[in-house]
Amino acid sequence: MNSNEVKRILEENLNKEPSDGKKRNIVFWYDDEGEFIKDIDELELENTKIIKLEDNNSFYIKYSLEKEDTESNYLIYSSKPKPNPRENWLLDIFKYSEEFFTDKATVNMRSLGIEDDTLKSIFKKYTKFFNNKERLNKFASYNIENYTEEKIDIAVLSTLCKLSVLDFELVVKSVLMEEAKEENKYIKDIEKFGDIDAFWKLIETRYGYHMEERDLESLMIMFMITNLSYNLDAELPKAWEKFISNERANSIILLDHFMSHKDDREVFNVLANRIEDRLNLEDYIKKWDIDDYISCDTFKSFDLEIISRLINNLVENVGEYEKYRKIINKRRTTHWYNDFEQEYNAIYYAMEILKLQVQLQKTLIGSNAFEMVNNYAEKYYLFDYYYRKFYLSYDSIRENKELFNSMLEIIENTYTNWYLDELSIKWSAIIEDELKDDIRVQGLTQQKDFYNNFIRPHVEKNERVFVIVSDAFRYEAAVEFNDILNKERRGSTELAYMQGSIPSYTKLGMATLLPHKAIDIDNQGRVKVDGVDSQGTQNRQKIILNYSSESVAIQYNDIKDMKRDEYKEVFTGKKLVYIYHNVIDALGDTSLTEREVFEGVERTFNDLNDIIRSLVNNVSATNIYITADHGFIYRRSKLMENNKLSKMNVSSIEESRRFILTEEVSDEKGILNIPLNYLIENTKLNAIVPKGNTRFKVQGAGDNYVHGGTSLQEIIIPVIKFKNIRKDEFKSSKVEVKLTNISRKITNRITYLEFFQTGKVEDKKLPINLKLYFEDDEGNRISNENIIIADSRSSKPEERTFREKFTLKDQSYDKGKKYYLVMEDENETVENIYSKTPFIIDLAITNDFGF
Repeated sequence: MNSNEVKRILEENLNKEPSDGKKRNIVFWYDDEGEFIKDIDELELENTKIIKLEDNNSFYIKYSLEKEDTESNYLIYSSKPKPNPRENWLLDIFKYSEEFFTDKATVNMRSLGIEDDTLKSIFKKYTKFFNNKERLNKFASYNIENYTEEKIDIAVLSTLCKLSVLDFELVVKSVLMEEAKEENKYIKDIEKFGDIDAFWKLIETRYGYHMEERDLESLMIMFMITNLSYNLDAELPKAWEKFISNERANSIILLDHFMSHKDDREVFNVLANRIEDRLNLEDYIKKWDIDDYISCDTFKSFDLEIISRLINNLVENVGEYEKYRKIINKRRTTHWYNDFEQEYNAIYYAMEILKLQVQLQKTLIGSNAFEMVNNYAEKYYLFDYYYRKFYLSYDSIRENKELFNSMLEIIENTYTNWYLDELSIKWSAIIEDELKDDIRVQGLTQQKDFYNNFIRPHVEKNERVFVIVSDAFRYEAAVEFNDILNKERRGSTELAYMQGSIPSYTKLGMATLLPHKAIDIDNQGRVKVDGVDSQGTQNRQKIILNYSSESVAIQYNDIKDMKRDEYKEVFTGKKLVYIYHNVIDALGDTSLTEREVFEGVERTFNDLNDIIRSLVNNVSATNIYITADHGFIYRRSKLMENNKLSKMNVSSIEESRRFILTEEVSDEKGILNIPLNYLIENTKLNAIVPKGNTRFKVQGAGDNYVHGGTSLQEIIIPVIKFKNIRKDEFKSSKVEVKLTNISRKITNRITYLEFFQTGKVEDKKLPINLKLYFEDDEGNRISNENIIIADSRSSKPEERTFREKFTLKDQSYDKGKKYYLVMEDENETVENIYSKTPFIIDLAITNDFGF
């Protein structure tokens, strides 16, 4: 109740100028239903006294008014009906007084500015609802114009569901979401303070619910089956047909909004899983073809079945790789994709491994060392990349790993037993044939020349240069990071590679990256640069100071938490900076963590990006190089004994699973002798390295991650040159997506629109994710939502085309008004409207669903 309105009316009557010779005003108020009995005690009236008329105080009131106080205004309130004249002890006073007539319905209507008395019955129906200030204020906050019974029903329901706006779609969604809990408080409140019949009547008229039983589970089944029938190209089971709504458009749109809402989708998932079990959906899906339900995403069983079939087809070597790619791309815009993203990614990268093997006809070629290296850098490295991405995805799968058991065997067999063996054996043969006297490949930059070729020109020009050395940052990872840098940083990137030092271990690789005149290894295994031990950051700083007096060497861990002022203190005035980073090798070289080495690559991407961002933002770095000391080999499957060699009985200076550094030469089978005179003058040192990707037997765990040998994964060393340039042409931008339909008029409730990604994703052109929907001129959504992921790298226009299906709400449309196709950039948080295109909606027929 709005007591302010009652107070205003009463004071208006009591404080007016008395008439007919009266000296004061007396008002009788018979509240015959006792609606205001709780409020009268709180009521205070200006210049008026309030007396409550009880069963036994009539004589007291008569005496007070006619003898004790004949001047004051009085309100006489009774919670009983007005008595008959013969029984009314105050009849004589009543005759020269006024009577106040009201009820809560009238008061509430007046407080809301409603003058239409035909609505009084619906307000009386909701007396209990309005008998609460908080509910009344919430109801009033909707600022309803042109009240109708339906609007009042929806406003009451919206209030009880604690909605900020008046919206029956949100009422239905809220009620259904509560059904996922142990107790549905909204339904209880509707039954207690609202009108449950009004709720179900609106469900029937708005969403076409026609089941005899008023049951929320049946309602949810109706929404889900109707939505499924919209996307399914197969015949719907007979048992489900009764659940199809009579108002399909509204039902489809409600469920679409429910599924796509970022906060509500998890509750939808709970409900969908319940309904799925009731429908025995899995039995039907197995009878349908993937093409029949490729767009269906009401239930997660569709994804589970698609995943299972794709895995089986890959394992059985069906070979329809392009078809699988299109299926995966199609599922990326569906509801459950986020829950199965890692499964789809694992399938995608497994498919890429198998497809690449087929494209190469299971043959890796390279007639000489340079050609083999070039082929690796251009194509073969992709096996390492796909294998890493496959296991990153597989390791992130939470519940369905057992589906991949047979695929794991195929991938391990392809990558480990074919690719690694084939590549390493052929490369070992080239070394024996072409590089046995000098391991250096003609035409390749050598790691030992890194400083002279890349860094020295900057130093000589007095330009500041930064070198980031990330331990074990191998070539295939650098290709990906180069792409990340190109997309995320303003500037230019160039990727090159060098032939790394052999044996490919940390001490030697780190030493060769430093400026030097001579490198040597003493009999204790210390790698010396110009006579200085190169182990440790302090020693490396001593070495680079000999080549630039304004230089510093520092560890990433020492700078990662630095503030801007600290950065300036460390780097201001420095012309040559070496920064050392170690995540990949730290994880890989430890048996307990070697399984996490691929996650270490991802962490390395983040760290390197942070370093570059900090250098650019804090000290305006321009020239930044990222390189590595060595690469690595990693396989997930356990090594068999035939992949291991017994250690040589030689006197060694340094040794590991992949090499022995000695002055002796071995003539045993299965090994390579690599003289180190390519690097160290007048040395007798020789690296004994297992052929292929085999390891020397070493006690203990840690066989899977290794480096130190001659494999291309170990010795092809990346060099990324990043140049920070602030010009706009070096700033990344997203690809454009345009609507290609010429007509801007919609004549059918279901309509298809076509869109085109104008250019391919490359260099500084980034992907874009767009959410599409229609809205009216007041911003109310009137259609389902569609998602476009425009990330195609294809040069073929037909592979950058999207066809999206829109369904409009079943409501009247004014062909004289404009409606808008809205395209939202999902990755933008502030200015997220990509475009708004005006349309005219002129529906020729009211219902054009072809179910």
